[in-house]
Amino acid sequence: MNILRKEFRYSFDYITLYIIGANFIIYFLTMASPVLFYNLALVPQLTFSGSFWQPFTYMFVHAGFQHIFFNMLGLLIFGLAVERTMGSKEFLLFYLVTGTLAGIFSLVVFTVMNISAPLVGASGAIFAVLFAYAVIYPRSLIYIWGIIPVRAPVLVLGYTILEIFNEIMGLQGNVAHLTHLAGFAFSALYFPVRHGINPIKRLLIR
Repeated sequence: MNILRKEFRYSFDYITLYIIGANFIIYFLTMASPVLFYNLALVPQLTFSGSFWQPFTYMFVHAGFQHIFFNMLGLLIFGLAVERTMGSKEFLLFYLVTGTLAGIFSLVVFTVMNISAPLVGASGAIFAVLFAYAVIYPRSLIYIWGIIPVRAPVLVLGYTILEIFNEIMGLQGNVAHLTHLAGFAFSALYFPVRHGINPIKRLLIR
């Protein structure tokens, strides 16, 4: 059997809640220690100076309470549903792999573009989870602002267009739009590589 396709024994252990808990613990620790914040955030100069763990740890660091609150709310809403289908071990692997790959991609982009600002936040991994949700539940309706019903694949498409537009126009400069898009992209790659599933066909299901 291809080691990339080797499945875990299914279990549902609410690993999403543990990830959320880890994010809040690290948030409070980094708010109390600016040194820890910069050691765990993705800062290209520090990463290349020996802090090689930063493309992994950045996804557990957040810039403020609003930042972590909305990220974790999104993870709670979509993560539990995806975890329930994938199983907890598979979901944990998916979350950490896509988030780390988004971090490595961002490190390359930041280096090429000579960006020195720290990259923090779970958004790359959460965008990957949102994409996975749309693949697993293509007929699911998501209510924007609790009012407007949108199918999950349409929401993914809408976010993709919005992120590309914002990146091109240079809007919301503190938001790493390319990191979000990388989350979508690596999630799309994860399904065929790990499960032999064509995510595009799933997204187009009516």
